[in-house]
Amino acid sequence: MPRLMTAPHPLLVALNDAQRAAVSAPLAPTLVLAGAGSGKTRVLTHRAAWLIEEQGVAPQGLLAVTFTNKAASEMRGRIESLLHMPSGALWIGTFHGIAHRLLRRHWRESGLPQHFQILDDDDQQRLVRKLLKEQNLDEQRWVPREVQGFINREKDEGRRPKHLQDRGDPTRRELIRLYDLYQRRCDQLGVVDFAELLLRSYEVIRDQPQLADFYRHRFRHVLVDEFQDTNSVQYDWIKLVCGKSGTPFVVGDDDQSIYRWRGARVENMQHFRRDFGATVFKLEQNYRSTGVILGAANEVIRRNEDRLGKELWTEAAGGEPIRLYAAFNERDEADFVIERIREHARSGRPLAAAAVLYRSNAQSRSFEEALMAARIPYRVYGGLRFFERAEIKDALAYLRLTQNRSDDVSFERVVNLPTRGIGQSTLDRLRETARAGGTSLWNAAQALLPVLPARAATALNGFIGLIDRLASGIGGLELHEQVRRVIEDSGLREHHAKEKDTRGEARVENLDELVNAAEGFTPEVEDELPLLASFLAHATLESGETQAAEGRDCVQLMTLHSAKGLEFPTVFMVGMEEGLFPSERSVFDPEKLPEERRLCYVGITRAMQRLYLSHAESRRIYGRTEYRAPSRFLAELPAALVEEVRPRLSVSRPLYDPSTRHGGPRRHTAGPEVATAVAPARRQAAKGEELPIRLGARVRHPKFGEGVVLRYEGNGDTQQVQVNFENAGQKWLMYAYAKLEAV
Repeated sequence: MPRLMTAPHPLLVALNDAQRAAVSAPLAPTLVLAGAGSGKTRVLTHRAAWLIEEQGVAPQGLLAVTFTNKAASEMRGRIESLLHMPSGALWIGTFHGIAHRLLRRHWRESGLPQHFQILDDDDQQRLVRKLLKEQNLDEQRWVPREVQGFINREKDEGRRPKHLQDRGDPTRRELIRLYDLYQRRCDQLGVVDFAELLLRSYEVIRDQPQLADFYRHRFRHVLVDEFQDTNSVQYDWIKLVCGKSGTPFVVGDDDQSIYRWRGARVENMQHFRRDFGATVFKLEQNYRSTGVILGAANEVIRRNEDRLGKELWTEAAGGEPIRLYAAFNERDEADFVIERIREHARSGRPLAAAAVLYRSNAQSRSFEEALMAARIPYRVYGGLRFFERAEIKDALAYLRLTQNRSDDVSFERVVNLPTRGIGQSTLDRLRETARAGGTSLWNAAQALLPVLPARAATALNGFIGLIDRLASGIGGLELHEQVRRVIEDSGLREHHAKEKDTRGEARVENLDELVNAAEGFTPEVEDELPLLASFLAHATLESGETQAAEGRDCVQLMTLHSAKGLEFPTVFMVGMEEGLFPSERSVFDPEKLPEERRLCYVGITRAMQRLYLSHAESRRIYGRTEYRAPSRFLAELPAALVEEVRPRLSVSRPLYDPSTRHGGPRRHTAGPEVATAVAPARRQAAKGEELPIRLGARVRHPKFGEGVVLRYEGNGDTQQVQVNFENAGQKWLMYAYAKLEAV
């Protein structure tokens, strides 16, 4: 029974009023709308501790779900610290991790083998490629990555092949057929991909009423972090586990939903409020950024409709103005950023305090070159992750085969690594035999040994014997010794040690680090798997997560998507141009443009003390110079908060006004109030010629109708103009003959 409060509970003392109200909310469905930097993780962890300590909820009755293993680990550590007790009884993990845990417990009901394997992204693509080859489909026409994406998107929406209609489209019909073949093959091999973890765990609870009742009774309280990033099947999964009697407590920010391209549905926040009749609490006090930065963020995001609505504020009012730089080109833009970083370094600020954020990875090159030329260390955030490195995946494939000989993906990866004389023709025969017999490559290999040429049979038999020896040789050893033995006896370590350059040395170091990872590995408390199987599942679940920058003090380069969840004293948002940010694909798309604005909001709120924005008058893209208008997001900034670093004199600037028809640009003659709002759009073409129509201007064409001028190329009689027409899309036109008329 919950005890009566006679004084403020210690768990609530360190919270502000809004946080305190959310943490101590009644035991009913609750939605916490948490703005950037408002302490959402603190609220979620304090809520868990509050339920246990103050409301008498058993730790086993709590389920806490988030999106990364790092966040789950942080959540567990904070709860342990608050309760001064181990949190082992709590189910805390990622959606995929919890789903994996459920399927391990209920493998029979799920129709899976007890020791099923998990395919990571590369393994899944390899299986798709194999399937395409078996079906004699040209990879130029049926790109494996696109087929894989189709399968995963449909799974994220909770749809099996039988639920899909081709709608008379032969391409879609073939994709549905491939999805069906792919899933049948996965079921045959006893493997699941990441999307399958969620969908199958949802299906097994949905289709087994006794399991649904069991988990609804056990998990009365479901806590969800980053709720704005949930996709369709994750939301259905939450509704299923909660049922009608559960009390979900979800924390999220609809203004930071930026992953629609990978299935996230920001509308789930509205649906949750409606479906559960949830009470809404708002966290609006920001502890990260200055008042100037928050004022800019609030003004930009206000343009989006269908928001739940909130206004960030801080007690630290004021702050440095937002600096805006209009560069001549991308090199000038990079030089400007580098010079500001140097100034900060000379004043004693660490390099790691500065982050350069861009919309597209392709933009990093000019900054990398400039940083290298200036001999300033940098790191491109989100590089290749540890468990995705080739040598690590090779070692894990050997380990998986010792546990499951039917793992075809692992078999193909290492059957000839290190090279042992097993050629492509032998592998083709193996695949054909396995397909004809409906069996694994391992069984096909054993069946083919008597009929293969002597050399191929000897090599293949040597591989089979090696796996059998590894499996028997690691029994009874500690986990890290099992990993070490497999790396040594498989020949992987020696193979990479022979490489002459530094890559070989780095790969050997990575293999040694895998042994260290195994030595420090601790499985989940309730994990009933053998230790090696648990470690292999952990390795797969960890792959694909972004690593933080390594220890060296260096400038951070990253995409705006990668920056979410991070914060930096100084932020440079570069490439703020129409067609770049927002992207060309989103300019007239009613779904994509709001997400681009949310992405801008995320970028602005990464800055703690200083924010620099920049755009280039011309930019070299795909081998040609293009001229772009400044981003509409620049025009949405409050003029009083922005200071141009390099003011221009003769300017006529296009400002985007949502009140005008079609959201098109309206012209303003430069004045004091405009000069600090957005950089000039009047550009000089090659050889000093002025552009005939301003970038961003709205024009009419006698055939294509109305559109917006995006860029120019060339000069004189050969000058071309690119216009994004509402009905005809983007067109390059010879300006001299285009007969464009300003609207």
